[in-house]
Amino acid sequence: EPERTMQEDAKPAGTASGRHYHHGNLRAALIEAAEAELTDKGVEAFSLRGVAKRAGVSHAAPAHHFGDAGGLLTALAAEGFTRFLESMRTAQRQAAADPSAQMNAAGQGYLDFAARSPALFRLIFSSDRPDFTDPALDRAASAAFLHLVEGVRRLRGDTGEASITILMQDESLMAEVAGIWSVVHGMADLMNSGRLKYLQTQPPEVRQRILADVLRRISRK
Repeated sequence: EPERTMQEDAKPAGTASGRHYHHGNLRAALIEAAEAELTDKGVEAFSLRGVAKRAGVSHAAPAHHFGDAGGLLTALAAEGFTRFLESMRTAQRQAAADPSAQMNAAGQGYLDFAARSPALFRLIFSSDRPDFTDPALDRAASAAFLHLVEGVRRLRGDTGEASITILMQDESLMAEVAGIWSVVHGMADLMNSGRLKYLQTQPPEVRQRILADVLRRISRK
């Protein structure tokens, strides 16, 4: 049997889907379908065949782009960290410029992302399926972490240039980073698990005040 080409595999699997992908957007369509598959099936039942069916393409198409299910989940995790960071930045653009307001806004963006994309949130923080040695995933995850570190530095009044390697050797800084991160992540995880019902029933402005109060209790400012 003649070898199938990538172009053939990228064709819609059937006319029912009505999807027709150009060369440049099949990868994005597969990642979008992968998030839907992850949301519906969970990471344990996640499969390339299921993703292909959702995208309306040959079952071989995802393998051409990502190799296997782990490769696709790795690419999805990189996309997740990018969106996670943008969620924090979006909230910060609407907040006052002082360091405390910016940190609180980043926390709100963190909670917003977890609430909007719970399956993706679990994938990037709780799953061992993504390969964190992958360069694209490493860059995306590191950018999100550095954003938190720089926010804590501004709270402390640190303004000098420093590499992440040097910053991670500062035990006092890393302790503060760990404290703030743990509190915000814990709140997000508890809300997603339905265990923090009081916060879930509050309007956004009340949640913002509560988070700000919690962050004030554990930060220097």
